[in-house]
Amino acid sequence: MTPSDVKATLSFSDGSPSMELPIYKGTIGPEVIDIRKLYGQTGKFTYDPGFLSTASCNSSITYIDGDKGELLYRGYPIEQLAVNCDFLETCHLLLYGELPNVEQKSSFVNRVTHHTMVNEQMHFFLRGFRRDAHPMAVMTGLVGALSAFYHDSTDINNAEHREIAAIRLIAKMPTLVSMAYKYSVGQPFIYPKNDLSYAGNFMRMMFATPCEDFTVSPVIERALDRIFILHADHEQNASTSTVRLCGSSGTNPFAAIAAGVACLWGPAHGGANEAALNMLEDIQRQGGVEKIGEFIGKVKDKNSGIKLMGFGHRVYKNYDPRAKLMRETCHEVLNELGLHNDPLFKLAMALEKIALEDDYFVARKLYPNVDFYSGIVQRAIGIPVSLFTAIFALARTVGWIAQLNEMIADPEYKIGRPRQLFSGAAPRTVKPIGER
Repeated sequence: MTPSDVKATLSFSDGSPSMELPIYKGTIGPEVIDIRKLYGQTGKFTYDPGFLSTASCNSSITYIDGDKGELLYRGYPIEQLAVNCDFLETCHLLLYGELPNVEQKSSFVNRVTHHTMVNEQMHFFLRGFRRDAHPMAVMTGLVGALSAFYHDSTDINNAEHREIAAIRLIAKMPTLVSMAYKYSVGQPFIYPKNDLSYAGNFMRMMFATPCEDFTVSPVIERALDRIFILHADHEQNASTSTVRLCGSSGTNPFAAIAAGVACLWGPAHGGANEAALNMLEDIQRQGGVEKIGEFIGKVKDKNSGIKLMGFGHRVYKNYDPRAKLMRETCHEVLNELGLHNDPLFKLAMALEKIALEDDYFVARKLYPNVDFYSGIVQRAIGIPVSLFTAIFALARTVGWIAQLNEMIADPEYKIGRPRQLFSGAAPRTVKPIGER
């Protein structure tokens, strides 16, 4: 960050002395006012619920411009990465700052591929869960438990430990997600296969059985790889901030990522694509496409309490750049699988058409977002709705690790300690129980 020649002056109407605050410029994006000395000089804090106007860190990984509908990983537009790169190239970029050359990619892919197996005792750990447990409940436990199996990579202050923990987490997340799925449906676990791609290996572990060979469709494989790329990182969102805050205490990388998994579970965050599919299924049960007008009417009625899930975005005030890419992938997958006439997918496409053309939605910029399309793609592939958020966690793991490693390497990093505006009782005296 670069100091600006301009300074901010904070003045008070009660006669308290004013103070000058430095302003910093990033490479792109809004300038930030440095308030680190505010409390020391004035005894006052700032108040910013949800941190909507607060830069919590200095980062060089991901940049979002919500007004322009722009998403950059290390300076590269997401549109270019999703078309020209695969997920493990994107992982290399997020972790190390640059896209790999041929030799670097081969080395990185080889390292990830040869860490995909998990300790065999993890199978016994899984059996402690009920079969009908939500996959995110299982994943929170499994990811946290990795620290009990891999003691040689739990020191967050050791660069070598952080490096091997990063590779292990990226490699083992598909294995853990597929194990959680297989356990829930009562099928045997399928071990990883080293001659398959990252996405192809995941598909095989999810859907193969020992009874017969499993062939991965190239269209489905690429669709899943694109889902991973589009969800790999998204700046300082709730789960990423959770990972950073958790990691700032010095806890091990597996525990910090498990905290991110737990945060992602929330329906307002990672559960959005699950909520979007549940909404479509609700409309389908009520009559499908014929009832869509009635449903849209309820959405427009503020008193109905009915929300349109999978549309609009808190950050993107324009079209979500990931949604355009996922829309193309969605139609490719539906064509590949011959599902365009499936009632649920016909309903989804009808809802998409209304949202893109109806003045109510266009005026409010309630465009279909990445969650809407990725949910449709995953359901078409055969992934159960309850597993959507676990796959989101699988993809976001690399972003969490990159952000965590960046924070630990930052000489200015401190343990996170937000302040508060206290509005409780003033000091008072405890009375004996008989006088209360």
